[in-house]
This record gives sequence, C-alpha cells and structure tokens, in this order.
Amino acid sequence: MTSRLELLHKAAFTFPAIDNHAHPLLKESHRSYVPFEGLISEADGEALSEDAVHTLACLRATPQLVKVLQLDVNASSWGDVKSARQMLDYNDLCDKFMMPCNIQSILLDDGLGGVAEWAEDLKWHRRFGCDTKRIVRIETEAETILKDAFQKVDLVSTNINHLTSEFFNRLGASMTTFCEDPEVVGLKSIACYRTGLNISSPVTIISDAKVHEGISEALATYNKANKIRLAHKELNDKIVHVALEVAGRYKKPVQFHTGLGDNDISLRYSSPSHMQPIIKEYPDTQFVLLHSSYPYTKEAGYLTAVYRNVFCDFGEIFPFVSGPGQRSIFRQVLDLCPTNKILWSTDGHWWPESYYLGTVQARQAIYDVLSDIVKKGELTELQAVAIAENALFYNANNLYKLKLVPKLTQHY
Repeated sequence: MTSRLELLHKAAFTFPAIDNHAHPLLKESHRSYVPFEGLISEADGEALSEDAVHTLACLRATPQLVKVLQLDVNASSWGDVKSARQMLDYNDLCDKFMMPCNIQSILLDDGLGGVAEWAEDLKWHRRFGCDTKRIVRIETEAETILKDAFQKVDLVSTNINHLTSEFFNRLGASMTTFCEDPEVVGLKSIACYRTGLNISSPVTIISDAKVHEGISEALATYNKANKIRLAHKELNDKIVHVALEVAGRYKKPVQFHTGLGDNDISLRYSSPSHMQPIIKEYPDTQFVLLHSSYPYTKEAGYLTAVYRNVFCDFGEIFPFVSGPGQRSIFRQVLDLCPTNKILWSTDGHWWPESYYLGTVQARQAIYDVLSDIVKKGELTELQAVAIAENALFYNANNLYKLKLVPKLTQHY
C-alpha cells in the first residue's frame, strides 16, 4: 500500500476553508420544496428524476451520505437516504452535514431564484460557527430596480429614453452602495445564463437604440405578466459593464458563472474564452471564473495565467462530476493556473448535504492530485501543503479582503 503523506493529508482534510461561492439553505418549512436529486445534477424534469440517479456522481454520493446518516452502508439506497433525511429534525439534519465541513466563512450569493421565498437569510447561516458575507447578483438587482421604476411610471406613455437613463443612473448608484457595504465582498453576473459570455466590448460599441429596445421589451413583458427577466443582449451587456466599472473602482471581485450549468445556458457561449475582450477592458476589475469553467477548464487556466486580474474557482464539480472527473479537472486547473489564484467553493445550495459533499469530495481531490505530483518528485510535500492551504483558505481570504485568521482545530 502506498504510504500516506501525513502533512499534506492533514492540510487537505482538516485545514479550515473559505467557501467563496455558495447559496442559502432552505427554510425548514420548505425543506422538501425542491427535488432532492438536484443535489447531484443540474438536469431538469425526467432527466433529473429518472436519469440523474444513475450517474457515477449519485452512486458515489449515496454511501457518503449513508455514512453520515448512520445507515447500513452495504444495504442502503438513494431512496433510503431521502427517507432518512426526511425523518430527521431539520436543525439536526443541518448540523449533521454542515458542522464536519470546517468552513470558516461562506460567501453567499442570495440572488438565486426562490431564495427570497424559500431560504434562510445570511445571518442564520452563522449558526454553524462560520462567518457569512454577501455576494450581490448583478442581474437580480437590475431587475429589482427596473421593476420599481416601472411601478412608478405610466406604462403606456412613458419616455423610454428618459426611463433608460434613469435606470442606469440608479443601477450605478446601487452598485456603488453595495461596494461600500462591508457585508458585501463581491458581485456576481449570470450573463452566461441570460445572453452568453460573449459580452460586447468595449462598452462604446453597444448601441443606445438597442439598449432602449431592451428596456421597451422588459416594459412590455412587465405590462403583460407583471414580471421581469432581463435577457436582452445589448441591455444585459451594458448592465454588466456598469457593474464592472464600479467594482474596479472599489476593488470588489466580480464572479461570473462559467461552464457547467442547467439547460438554460447556451453551452457554446459558456466558455470564458469569450470574456477575453472584457477582461482586457477592465484591468482594475478582478474576475472570478466560477465552477472550473467545466468543460472549458483549460480556457479558464489560460486566462488565469496570462491576466493578473483573473482568478479560477474550482467549485460545483463537487459532487456533479464523478471522482475521476473531479481529479482530472483539478489537475487541469493546476496545469497552468498560478497557485495563488485558485479558489475553492461548494456552490452549496438548498440542502446541507450539498455543502458536505462539496467539501469532502473537494478535499479528497486536492489530496489525491497533489500527493500524486509529490510522489512523482515534481513538488515537495511542503510546497503541496502550501498549495492546499492557499486553495482552501488564503487565496480567498486575500482576494475578498476578509482579514480572517485560520481557526485551526485540535486535529491540525
């Protein structure tokens, strides 16, 4: 049996972590509101309910959850996991899966659809002994501002040009307020979901007429259905530009969903390679490419390597990708990314199990990949330890200016 690298093992599995991108947990009253299979897949409909349970991701996650729930590892199924968790007191369920993670700080994006109605707030999450800070979702805030504006005007006779100007003034002021708020440590864009990462750049090429057209379309939708979902190319691109400019002035990182996501994205335009022009346009703004940009991890690695203002997050692949796949992706991250610019996250959401699996599987991948490199003589064990500690804690601590000191457990 291959000998274990004790120092690296200790760092990978017990060093405190900063979860640089996650979402709130469901309230107890809504604990069964979202299909539990969403824990292991981004699929929807029958692809989620019928197919996701047959993935390697689910087959691996099942015994890991069974162990925590203290069920029979050899005889328990995915269905048994669902039944057992449902029978537990909700607070006990959350504690059982959250406390072992050793997460010292969670940076929560609370703009996910349904959060306001179904999920707990940021302060509630501090019950697990971790600090929580906010990541503001740009498009969600833009929709809130626009909806408020529409409620205050005559929807038939309003001047679109004036409304557009007023909207962008309020958006800039809102982003400024958020960037001045010590509880907000960054912004996030879901341009990938709405219109793609091929964001028009420079901002001067975005047609005012097209932007006005986008406002008009949003107004028509609101007038008809009393709701807004911004998905107009030029309008959405200009919204992102406003946020990037403000974030650059205040040195607040901007996270971008890249790669892996549900079937609402256009896979073709989810590669971060499309972002190269906008990365160049805002050299003072720090870009965080979320989710390993999978399956475009190599592109993310390149951008992180050649631009000082780009960082690579390697979250969400835990637990959505198989174990071998996770190790392969993390190796690709290390192929080119400077190790002071890689960040870990769970992309935890809705269920405490998502944080647990996102943590234990990531820690395993970090150890497996780094230990293999050490054993091949390409890194010293101490160098590998530093990489693990940086990826789990120090890189995020520095980027988001959290000023935290790692709380070492008795096991470290």
